[in-house]
Amino acid sequence: MNLFEDALEERLRSRGPLASRLRPKSLDDVLGQDHLLGPRGALRALVDASRLTSVILWGPAGTGKTTIARLLAAAVGAEFESMSAVSAGVKDVREAAERARRRLAEHGTSTVLLLDEVHRFSKSQQDALLPSVEDGILTLVGATTENPFFEVNGPLLSRSTLFRLEPLDRQALRTLLARGLDAEGGTIADAAAEAIVDSVDGDGRALLTTLEVALAVAGEGRQVTLDDVERARTTRALTWGRDDHYDVISAFIKSIRGGDADAGLHWLARMIVAGEDPRYIARRLVVLASEDIGMADPTSLLIATAAAHAVEYVGLPEAQLNLAQAVVHLATAPKSNRSALGIWKAIEDVRSQPAGPVPPHLRDSHYKSAERIGHGVGYRYPHDDPRGWVEQDYLPEHLADTRYYQPSELGHEAEIAERLRGRRDRG
Repeated sequence: MNLFEDALEERLRSRGPLASRLRPKSLDDVLGQDHLLGPRGALRALVDASRLTSVILWGPAGTGKTTIARLLAAAVGAEFESMSAVSAGVKDVREAAERARRRLAEHGTSTVLLLDEVHRFSKSQQDALLPSVEDGILTLVGATTENPFFEVNGPLLSRSTLFRLEPLDRQALRTLLARGLDAEGGTIADAAAEAIVDSVDGDGRALLTTLEVALAVAGEGRQVTLDDVERARTTRALTWGRDDHYDVISAFIKSIRGGDADAGLHWLARMIVAGEDPRYIARRLVVLASEDIGMADPTSLLIATAAAHAVEYVGLPEAQLNLAQAVVHLATAPKSNRSALGIWKAIEDVRSQPAGPVPPHLRDSHYKSAERIGHGVGYRYPHDDPRGWVEQDYLPEHLADTRYYQPSELGHEAEIAERLRGRRDRG
């Protein structure tokens, strides 16, 4: 770091936002990431052994990715450089690599390069950087809020160790709040402190920003109140990346499958507030109605389909009511996946076994001369029997007696099971 950068850093520490002024000075000061930086943390072990290799730090905003990258460089005595994958070009990457090469050759100093938003790294940028990473000229620290398995190029991911940062828990947020109050010489009412902690979703930077504004709203020498916090913070916005999309919809479906209507409504609300496509939500409910409920409650498919139609016909925000009704019905309905298991097993058999001919008595006989070639001969019309059912083979001969659908004893399916048992006993 040169004299200009030293002076800039000093001014930022005295005049910058509270979040910048309270950046941890050592890895021991980092809050909320003990699984990585605590005494038994894997990242701490790499630093203590002076074996820091290229890493990708994946986690939500405000969990310390940039700060940790700086501290890693300091801990291993390396020069720190940073660039954003959004704005950096191939030329910038090659220049950073060349500076690192000269630094190592002339002074024996290694370089840690922070690449922010690494998920935006293009193939050409990657191609320019990879040789220096592989040779050890650069130690790469990639930072991303997006699931790297979805977003980061494979060759770069394979050359890095992935570490996941967690949102700050309540204890870490309270500790950070206390640090902020101490730095600003302020006090805060308990209800106001809890409101800030509750509002930031584990984002330490958002907590300090809210506190700084709340202190300004309260005025010098005044205790921050709940009203000051409410006036300081803007409408809470949920982050919603690709991994959030998949994780939340997974929690949504599993909650409904598990019969928890309250959890189903919570995850539905999360998706609505985050701006998830309501048509996607409705489609997932239609699938769930058949996959997880099926004939245990045949009306579930009707209700899910009606909710999907309402989304198209009414639209949000009103359609949230239709989706909520569907969620509650599906969550509280009896569950059975027997019809789903039936079609999956039938498809498996069709793909793995010879198809076999259609039995002659089931073949089309609605044309002249069909009977002459045996099509339809021997077919028994169920409606001619007072029971509305006759004993008759409908499967190909090699699958005779195969049972794809075996109803459970839950909900409406118990009645179906009893009816089928009766038929089989009579047969």
